[in-house]
Amino acid sequence: MVPQQPSLRKTEMPASHPTEKSVWDLRRAELLSSLARPPQAAFNRSGRLTALASASRRIPDRLVAESLAQMLQSVTGERVLLLLLVPSDAGATAKVWSPIHSLPNNGFAFADQLQHLGSFDRLTLRVTNHLAERPFLSAFFGHCARHFGHVLIHVDADAPRQALAEAATRSSATYVLAQQTVDSLFEFNQLDRELRVARDGVATDLKLVLCLEHDEVPQPAEDFIKQIGQPAHLNLHESPATMDSLHSHCGGVWPVAFKFDLRRLAREIGRCRVGLALSSGGAKGLAHVGVLQVLEENGIEVDVVAGTSMGAYIGALWAFGHDGQFLGRKARELEGKWGLLKLIDPAFPPRRGFIHGHAIRERLERSIGDARFEQLARPLHVVATRFDTLERVVFSAGQVSSAVHASCAIPSVFVPVRLDGETYIDGGVSDPLPVDVLREAGVERVIAVNIIPTPAFLRCAREHEREQVDVKRSHFNFLRLLNQQINYFAYGNILDVTQRAVIGGQIRAAEDACRQADVVLRPLACDSRWHDFSNPGKYISLGRRVAEENLTEITKLVNRKDPIHEHESPHHELAAAA
Repeated sequence: MVPQQPSLRKTEMPASHPTEKSVWDLRRAELLSSLARPPQAAFNRSGRLTALASASRRIPDRLVAESLAQMLQSVTGERVLLLLLVPSDAGATAKVWSPIHSLPNNGFAFADQLQHLGSFDRLTLRVTNHLAERPFLSAFFGHCARHFGHVLIHVDADAPRQALAEAATRSSATYVLAQQTVDSLFEFNQLDRELRVARDGVATDLKLVLCLEHDEVPQPAEDFIKQIGQPAHLNLHESPATMDSLHSHCGGVWPVAFKFDLRRLAREIGRCRVGLALSSGGAKGLAHVGVLQVLEENGIEVDVVAGTSMGAYIGALWAFGHDGQFLGRKARELEGKWGLLKLIDPAFPPRRGFIHGHAIRERLERSIGDARFEQLARPLHVVATRFDTLERVVFSAGQVSSAVHASCAIPSVFVPVRLDGETYIDGGVSDPLPVDVLREAGVERVIAVNIIPTPAFLRCAREHEREQVDVKRSHFNFLRLLNQQINYFAYGNILDVTQRAVIGGQIRAAEDACRQADVVLRPLACDSRWHDFSNPGKYISLGRRVAEENLTEITKLVNRKDPIHEHESPHHELAAAA
């Protein structure tokens, strides 16, 4: 258990005469007023401050906060303060705090109250519900933010709501730990309403962090939107419900899945999340599997995945929790001359496309079932294209296999997919390499795997084909001639022409996306065809080779410690408190 901390240093003036007391109250009010925050319209939140609260008393939130602070220091390399706001003794009067701005050399006002817990510092602040304390809290939070790289403000469940309101106002984000129960979600709603009142009607932006117990399945996002007006922001899997369950089932150590998710939350707070963008590319997209295998083997953690077409299919399998070796085995099930037939379910008559695509969807469902985005081990964004307007559509809720089916609907090859009254085609038409999807989701570091060939590679491929034709021209081959006449995929035939037209539009979009990424991997081969599923090992090996060649660059990107704040000594004593 965390020991109780003494309240912060305070100074009280004796009230020997009512007039003297009122004069002191006026002076105190003036002092607090001078430290108060600017008006709400002009107030800038500090990126150093993050608030954490709980909507369930069963969650060991104090221990979660300490683990989060430790991980935050680990991923950012900056100095971290865990600030605990706890209620003062019942009936206690408002405190008269030592003026923050009176310290010499602009030092940290409460250095002697800090507890150094290895990788982070902890400070306990006792608060009451007295209105005079709120301006002090504003100045106090700003003072802490000036002396620490990150300040994680944990608000006790019994602390006054005005303390949480002030923390939420000053923080760049406010996370609320909750369970998937009626009582916990009701408490989340109640917390939101009370904060609105405490902030004079200003809307809150609480992020729901769902603590899922062992084997607990999260509700669909639509259900959360109906109950609390928003989906869960993040799931913490394998979350112990109580301190007793933590010690009895886990020996006092967090489960692996829970630590992984908590570390991902720390990277979000520290603004160093890693995203992986997987491009379209048909069979050539099997190179994504090799890239994922190398990332796993070298301990490269990825927080968010965005995929288009084949990138969406592989990304869905990986985000579900299957590892790279499993993906390799699934890919090799298509090996051989007739492997492609396992993916074909002909549409007759071929009025809107030659293939329905149901076989591909059913194949995916054999590995992930009817999983929804909310149930995935990693956040996934799937890109498709609305048929009527050719707009990009990003799926991040609902059934995963349906979204992937829509994302893989290659024009003229697959029949367009109908979902919820809308028709969709291949996401590669509108966004072949979804780096921008990750940037829009706030991901700070992006690794892009681009299978889209450049004109130079297309020239290389064409020259390779001509060489092969020259070698075979020495003798007549009836089967080759027949293939050219009846195979719609053959060079120069209708599906090949359509695909080249699509790729022509993708090249520039993919190159623009590459310029937005931090690291770009290009597993391209001159002798590759988008429908060549007969030799998956070739593409997997290519992806592995390219990832290994760029491993140093990837590792530097992931492990880079970027101070996001500049520590400057203020030139004026009042600036030290703001």
